[in-house]
Amino acid sequence: MTRIDAKFAALKAEGKKAFVAYVMAGDPDYETSLEVVRGLPGAGVDVIELGLPFTDPMADGPTIQAAGQRALDGGMTLDRTLELARSFRETDDSTPIVLMGYYNPIYSCGVDRFLDKARAAGIDGLIVVDLPPEEDEELCLPAQKAGLNFIRLATPTTDDKRLPRVMQNTSGFVYYVSITGITGAAEAQAVDVAPEVARIKAVTDLPVIVGFGINSPEKSRAIASVADGAVVGSAIVGKIGAGKPVAEVLDFVRGLAEGAHSA
Repeated sequence: MTRIDAKFAALKAEGKKAFVAYVMAGDPDYETSLEVVRGLPGAGVDVIELGLPFTDPMADGPTIQAAGQRALDGGMTLDRTLELARSFRETDDSTPIVLMGYYNPIYSCGVDRFLDKARAAGIDGLIVVDLPPEEDEELCLPAQKAGLNFIRLATPTTDDKRLPRVMQNTSGFVYYVSITGITGAAEAQAVDVAPEVARIKAVTDLPVIVGFGINSPEKSRAIASVADGAVVGSAIVGKIGAGKPVAEVLDFVRGLAEGAHSA
């Protein structure tokens, strides 16, 4: 059982919805990023999504694109991202970390070498948005064999014919993308999300967590009320990008977490 599996089992036992926070590793710099990440569990975050900076983040909107560029400009790399996770693990051995990004840096590192490094750094799961199920032998299956969850995205355009294939080797949880488009592009609507979550749950027993378009405690609560939890990324990253003090960023995160947990 991974930390992700254990976390969702504990939340289910408590009858509680999950709150997942995304931040870009190394944004705006390594030290500040580490301070934010270390503060997330205390702000109510159940699972941390750690963004892996990449030059061509095709699923991400301007806010997260800018964060990735700031991190890259500051010298952030795959190895530095894993170093940040390893530093986090020095003081927290229970909060799950999901590394979210694109396949190119992993491919460049080499899959086996990357998986060894990721496990050693305390990474629990992967979201690699540009690897479809047809490429499961490339990374998904090796990752699961190495003990990491491989978390798949489902979207409004994932139809009933496609959905079982998408779920086939997914583990940890399912990330439902609430909108068609890039991160931060539109607001999620619970009335639209609810039937989609039900459709996914008809083909999997995994928790379904909803992300994209959630930017306030009220929205976090509304979305979590029709799913197993909510993910917020762009709204948090935007605070960091605006140069807000770490304490203010974490206060904002706390409100979002309280919203999801109150659902």
